Amino acid sequence: MATRGLLSEDQLDATFTALADPTRRAIVARLANGDATVNDLAAPFDISLPGISKHLKVLERCGLISRTRHAQFRPCHLEGEALDAAVNWIEENRRIWIERFDKLDEHLRNIQRAASQEKDGKTHD
Repeated sequence: MATRGLLSEDQLDATFTALADPTRRAIVARLANGDATVNDLAAPFDISLPGISKHLKVLERCGLISRTRHAQFRPCHLEGEALDAAVNWIEENRRIWIERFDKLDEHLRNIQRAASQEKDGKTHD
């Protein structure tokens, strides 16, 4: 699913859609502490087990979690690679916007400096 920290547009959309829900974010946060069963994950919520299972299916479809089978238990596991890919996308876009804002800030300072020099009659070409 994730290739060297990159996600396809569809995978990225699915990841952000999954993380848009506060219950799913809480599940991801809980799984960051280690694997857990559906019952463990459901405990802090006032949601039925089928409701929690639906949230888990969304997280599983986008690759944020996986489920393994140990006897009758199916613990959920956080897939850090998919989460890392989303974080990488955020960080890359954050870097781009910081660069753009820095350029804008420099441009505005130059405009202010030129206006100030023009006002003071000290314009140097």
